[in-house]
This record gives sequence, structure tokens and C-alpha cells, in this order.
Amino acid sequence: MTGDSTERTGSRERRILLGRISGAFGIKGEAKLESWTEPRSAIFRYQPWILRDAQGNEREVRGVRGKESGKYTVATFPDVTDRDAIEAMRGTEIYAPRSALPPPSEGEYYWVDLEGLRVVTVDGTPLGTVSHLFATGANDVLVARDDERERMIPFVQPQYVVSVDFDGGVVTVDWDPDF
Repeated sequence: MTGDSTERTGSRERRILLGRISGAFGIKGEAKLESWTEPRSAIFRYQPWILRDAQGNEREVRGVRGKESGKYTVATFPDVTDRDAIEAMRGTEIYAPRSALPPPSEGEYYWVDLEGLRVVTVDGTPLGTVSHLFATGANDVLVARDDERERMIPFVQPQYVVSVDFDGGVVTVDWDPDF
């Protein structure tokens, strides 16, 4: 499963990046969203939202409603009623607390849950920790970083990713440490 994250710091819970406000839709204060949930309209299930603008300012919002409308996901914010206010929010990222999402199905993972786990080869060679993951057209890619380098490992189970052990905090991979 996809999703970027923000680490837990202080009292802040881990977060999942769900999407971004991409502009205004119509003249009544509706917003077009880029939603990275599947289906796109599932973004509305995971509230409250934490909105973070380009300057890093954050605010929490509840009660956002919306729907899919053709190629767009359209949202109505409870405190926004005009197009100019939505245009000012363009580029704002939409996060939700990790706890707002349901547990993943067997064999599926939220990327945020993998970040920070140690990565070792099947023979025990450490490759660093999971920095992040990203999607490609063919498969997802796990990025393991240590002090010296970054390795990109296709997240293909069980060919390259042999196991994920949350209790032990480790991802075991079948990967050449020199690659």
C-alpha cells in the first residue's frame, strides 16, 4: 500500500500523506484534490485531516465531504465558502493520523509502517534502515540507507523481500549488498 509519512515527534502521531489540494472546482468554494487512496473517494473516510501548507503551517480539519466527479475528486470544507480561499490552499498537503486507517490485510503493508525498520540480507548483512518507498510502473521500491550509501530494492515478495518482521523491526531481503 502507498503513502508518505511524518514521524511521530513529541505528542504527534505518525501520519499518512493522503493527497494534495490541486485547485478550485467551480465558484462555491469546492476544491479539486489529488487523492492517493484507492478508490480516490476513500480519502474522506480518514479524518481528521491535518492540512500542511507550503510554509509548513498546519491545521486540523474535520467534516470534509466530497465525491468523485469525472476525473476529479472534489471536496467541500466546512469553513471555506469561496473560490479565492480554495485557490489560496492550492498545494496544501492532506495528512491523516495513522490510527485513522484500518489495519492492512495479510501480506499488505502501509509504507509508513515499514519506514525505520532495519534491512538485512538473508545471510545477515546489514543494509541500513528503510528510508522510504516509492512506486514505479512495474513495482514498488524500498529504499534502504546507511551511513555510506542508498540501495533501491524492488519490493517484490518473496523474490527480493523475503520477510517483514515488525516485532523484530527488520525486513529481510535477498539482495546483493554490493548492488
